[in-house]
Amino acid sequence: MVNKTDAVVVAAGRGTRSGSATPKQFLPIGGVPVVARCVDALLHHPLIRRVAVAIGPDDAAAFDAAIGSRRARILTVTGGGTRQASVAAAMDALAGDPPDNVLIHDGARPFVSAAVVTRVVEALATASAVIPAVAVADTLKRVDGDNVTETVARDGLVQAQTPQGFHFAPLQAAHAAAADTLTDDAGLMEAAGHPVRVVEGERANYKLTTADDLADAARAFAITTVGQGFDVHRLVPGGPLILGGLTLESPVRLDGHSDADVALHALTDALFGAIGDGDIGHHFPPSDPKWRGAASDQFLAYACERVRAAGEIVHLDLTVICETPKIGPVRDAMRDRIAEICSLPPESVSVKATTTERLGFTGRGEGIAAQALATVRRR
Repeated sequence: MVNKTDAVVVAAGRGTRSGSATPKQFLPIGGVPVVARCVDALLHHPLIRRVAVAIGPDDAAAFDAAIGSRRARILTVTGGGTRQASVAAAMDALAGDPPDNVLIHDGARPFVSAAVVTRVVEALATASAVIPAVAVADTLKRVDGDNVTETVARDGLVQAQTPQGFHFAPLQAAHAAAADTLTDDAGLMEAAGHPVRVVEGERANYKLTTADDLADAARAFAITTVGQGFDVHRLVPGGPLILGGLTLESPVRLDGHSDADVALHALTDALFGAIGDGDIGHHFPPSDPKWRGAASDQFLAYACERVRAAGEIVHLDLTVICETPKIGPVRDAMRDRIAEICSLPPESVSVKATTTERLGFTGRGEGIAAQALATVRRR
């Protein structure tokens, strides 16, 4: 006979340490709310029959929006003022058709793998309480205020994770008899005299607690895209020359509707390309007199704003193709100016130059070309 295993997701907390006004379990990670990732990890596992989710009394609408069309085999209950009370409420909801085993999972651990769930469930064949855990990697210190009072030996210490697995009836009895509020259900079973077995957890199965945790999780689901930009402008008599955000003394200048900064135009198009947002002519049409003689740094700054609405700029790579001026003497100044416009550290910007060995229009000094690549990490 196959034992019936249900799961409980505890998602009634406020998550104040995350720094978000929205409870962290309803924040999107990679476009999917955290609680939905938790539910999916359990609901899609072949050993799990159904999932009960404990949510806050004011969170029904947020949960409905997060869970979308996932309705089959999900029970929703109103959680209590403590984690222990929320688990007890969810267990009561399952008690009408009680499972043999129950898994209790934090609603802020969205990265639990099927392998961890399998290890916990399989261990319940010979144990009444099972937790996944990982060895403590860091040196532990006991402190009093700002002072270290003791170095704690790591031998025999592990970090407990979820889902924690239990035989249903003993856990329900332990909840009914518990007086103290404990931080996990394994603690209740320990207090009731039940041995708790440990199986291998995974470091990726971490709990989202702080704003840094949320940022790390978002980066894990980011995708990297690359945009390419290319531009050419004619050289005409009369300086100065505007190039790479710099004003250079020169007998010639670049000709165009704006200030014709070919380098910044190529970078701007590269950024638009990285997020599929048209090109410089779409956003700043040359037919619009508003942009006649306009400084191109505003085009580049605008493109950066558009990218940051979708992700973050990782790196910009610019190549200027010309016989004159010589880029070497102004390379660092050009890189620093581009970094300033884009609010990037200089090391995130590369400026290079090459010639066409006096071939073609750049070789004849008739114009300057520039090509650029923008690497973007998109949410």
